[in-house]
Amino acid sequence: MFENQQRDDVEKFIGTSKDTRRLYFRHQELNDKLDNAGRGCLALSDEELRRMKMEKLQAKTQLERMWDTWQASGPH
Repeated sequence: MFENQQRDDVEKFIGTSKDTRRLYFRHQELNDKLDNAGRGCLALSDEELRRMKMEKLQAKTQLERMWDTWQASGPH
């Protein structure tokens, strides 16, 4: 997530609030766990896998909306 953005901008965005930071790092945590599950390093049930994918997608969608709002608020 945010691969195409300037690192400084992403760090400023993440620092805008506790909620933004929490959601960003939760997304990263889910991404890492799902990567590990995909490699066979983390055993997850089908239900756990489905739930984690859904939560990761919801976090990404919310972060993208927050990013767009932050970008629209002016120069940073």
